[in-house]
Amino acid sequence: MGFAFGYPLVQVVRESFYAGNFASPIWVGLDNYKGVIADPEFHTSLLNNLKLLVAVPVMLGLGLLIALVLNDRIRGGRQYQAIVFLPYVLPATAIGIAFSFLLQQNGVLNTALRSAHLGVLAQDWLGNAHLAIVSVGGLVVWQQLGFGVVVFTAALLALPPETAEAARIDGAGWWALQRRVLIPQIRPIIELLTVIQVITVLTWVFNYVYVLTSGGPGYASSVMELYIWRSFSNGANGTAASVAVMLLGMASVLIGLSLWVRRRAVAT
Repeated sequence: MGFAFGYPLVQVVRESFYAGNFASPIWVGLDNYKGVIADPEFHTSLLNNLKLLVAVPVMLGLGLLIALVLNDRIRGGRQYQAIVFLPYVLPATAIGIAFSFLLQQNGVLNTALRSAHLGVLAQDWLGNAHLAIVSVGGLVVWQQLGFGVVVFTAALLALPPETAEAARIDGAGWWALQRRVLIPQIRPIIELLTVIQVITVLTWVFNYVYVLTSGGPGYASSVMELYIWRSFSNGANGTAASVAVMLLGMASVLIGLSLWVRRRAVAT
């Protein structure tokens, strides 16, 4: 474990202080970090990662709502769970290609809108610099939604039924039961899943961005992972390593936060 994870980690940190190729590295100290911080493309990539964080409350809100509805033992609930969870297990490449056909300027979505005489709503979802990152965010929400539904459903099923029955006897309606009884009991799970999804959005969206938009148009939808890949592909190994170290630092803070939330959840 130490060799598989520890050694590469040390090497990445070490390479962030060098320039040139791996065969003949040149010591540059903090110059790689200074160059990255001054690079407008890095600013855009970091900002896009932060924009994608808006997808987290959307995922959590929709996932919690669907889980609460399914928790009422509706007819066909298992089938609905399977349908919602299916996107989570599909290959990222297949999802990206499918959504590219769906969202391109003359794709399925715009064709359907024009056929319904709603052409004014048709947009260049992938070619517009302002809409490309929004399209990526929508894809992430669609793909990650099933995971949240399963986690929330499992948490709700683990709750003692006596509290819900007592609330119903006291005259609580459906919304009051969810808001005042069930949701407060799974609050630690909501907090933990929030941190996990933030980590996912920051460090696991490369596949979707690369397949769907390739970071374009230009680098309008670039994210930090794609910036690392582009730097490495262009031979700027030190630059790629320095951004990887920055991303590792951000993820480490979030992982520490998730562990703290998990310990608190176990304690309660």
